[in-house]
Order: sequence, then structure tokens, then C-alpha cells
Amino acid sequence: MVRAAVLPAVGAPLELAEIELPEPGPGQVRVRLAAAGVCHSDLSLSNGTMVVPVPAILGHEGAGTVTAVGAGVTGIAPGSGVVLNWAPSCGGCPACARGEVWLCGNALNGAANIHARRVSDGTELHPGLNVAAFAEETVVSASCVLPAPEGVPLAEAALLGCAVLTGYGAVHHSARVREGETVAVHGVGGVGLAAIQSARIAGASRIIAVDVSAAKEELARAAGATDYVVASDSTAREIRALTGKQGVDVAIECVGRAATIRAAWDSTRRGGRTTVVGIGGKDQQVTFNALEIFHWGRTLSGCVYGNTDPARDVPVLGDHIRAGRLDLGLLVTERIGLEDIPAAFENMLAGKGGRALVTF
Repeated sequence: MVRAAVLPAVGAPLELAEIELPEPGPGQVRVRLAAAGVCHSDLSLSNGTMVVPVPAILGHEGAGTVTAVGAGVTGIAPGSGVVLNWAPSCGGCPACARGEVWLCGNALNGAANIHARRVSDGTELHPGLNVAAFAEETVVSASCVLPAPEGVPLAEAALLGCAVLTGYGAVHHSARVREGETVAVHGVGGVGLAAIQSARIAGASRIIAVDVSAAKEELARAAGATDYVVASDSTAREIRALTGKQGVDVAIECVGRAATIRAAWDSTRRGGRTTVVGIGGKDQQVTFNALEIFHWGRTLSGCVYGNTDPARDVPVLGDHIRAGRLDLGLLVTERIGLEDIPAAFENMLAGKGGRALVTF
């Protein structure tokens, strides 16, 4: 039997339950989790901002050890350390053909599968975003695992599965931050902390961290922020004041709220780039007038999974970690058990801390 955190219905509280996992079938692997990060996307799934079949086992940012493989699986063996990849590319859809694997049209097809059964009553459970990482063990497609970088502790490697890939990719692939540029990161959670470190790696000359909580300043500066602004109605003016009244070259929005997206846009210079990473609800409407779009000449772009190719980028991140340029431990502000995930959701809503990491 395996313990898991189950979402019984949209808007319902998570429930700890014993589940029964099938043995890995053809093309599948079984993984014993070392850790799983609690991501804002999990909260969005639980409250219905993002939609997946329920009841489900959430959790999409994880790492662990392969314990068994099904028929036809090659290159992965029991005992291998792996990072879970919740959005595997199919390789055959139009997006994949263009090389935009982060936009794969079939990446989330597995969320509709029957993943496990609840022991108490036989209820069929879906795998959230494909990988069902809020459990002691999981069975996933072999396409949903990547070799864990050598020398990186498996518990911390879990963060590579979403927060770090997203923050790194937002800086390096979406915004394409260049050496010497100025950057503002709006939202100092797990993704924001990864983005701050990535901007430092990219050689940004000034990195302004923005958050509603003054308590996160020390954490942001440890990650590489040169300045800290407590979010308010005057956020954009404060950022322009720090940059010679020009605004930053690049703003990275990691919150997903209309007001924050608007502040990020307003904080960039003429001709600057704003990348939106945060996932907002349909009720979050952002407005611009036609004249300002012409006058400011800014670029506003969305960003899915950091516009990354996990198979390509996880080894690159491993190099940064081993060289001491990227510190995964900085993202983790608490280590918790499965039973503590609801409290981690509440902390997210309150804007507290960085990444909560469920450890097994």
C-alpha cells in the first residue's frame, strides 16, 4: 500500500489515503519518491483555476528512485535516480515539429488515465498533471522521467521538475536576458527565487526583487537580488526610480494576477520585455490602451514551463548546480510531510515563504 494526498473534488480539501498502484505496464516505470515540491499550480488545480479530471492525486514536481520497469523500457533501470517530467513532449504534434516542445498538444493526455485506486472503497484516481507526485510512490510513462543530474541530492532535484526549469527558462529562453541588462522579478516564491538566481547567472547588472512580503528580502538578496521593493500601487514608479527613471530591460512576472502583470509591464523601459510566468484565472483581466502599446514599444509574452526542453535543460542546470552557480537549497523554506500540504497551500495564498518540499 502507498500513502497519497488525494483531491476528491474541485474545491474540496486534500485527503490522506492509502492507494493501490498497478505494476508498471509496457513503457512504464515505478518510482519511489524522495521529495515533491508544493507548487502554485497544484493550488490552481485544487481550486479549479486549472482543470484536470478528479478525483486525482496532485503533485507534479518530484524526484525519486526507479524501483521497477515495464516491458520495452530501455535506458532506465531499477536503482536509477530520476526527475519527474510532468509535460513530456509527444514528438509528433505541430508544436513539437516546430521544436516548441513546451507547447506540446498531447503533453497532458495522461491526466485522463486511471492511475490508481483508493484502498478503502476502490475509487478510481487520476494522476493530476501526469505524475501524481504527492504520494510515496508513483507509476508513470517512461517519457515522464529524466535522469537526475549526478551529484545533486534527489530531494532537492525534485525542484528541477518545475520551479527551477520554469524560472531558468523564463530568464534564458523566454526573456533572453543578456549580460549587463536590468531585471525585475515580481513574486519571490519558488519560481521567482529560481528566476533571480538565473538572472544572476545570465549576468544581469541589477536584479530588483518585488513581493508583497517585506520578510522575503533576505531570501531574495541571498539568491542574487541587488534591490528589494515591497509591492504596492507605486511599484512601477519605485523600479523606474532605481533605474534612472527608465525602467528595467526585463520584467519577469511570477504571480499570475492582473495587477502584478500590469505593474511588471509598467516597470519595463521603452522597448523592454515583460514575460508572464504566473498562472492567473479567467477573471484576471489586464487592459492596455492602443496608444501606450505604440508609444512604449514593449513586448509582452506568455511563458509555459519556462519555454524549456527538459531533456536538454536539466543537464545544463546540473552543471550550474555542481559549479555552485545555482543553489537549490535557497528555494526551500520548509520541509514537510504529505499531511502538511494544505497548510503549505495556505502559506502560498498568504504570500509566505519560498518552496515547501514534501520529503519521504
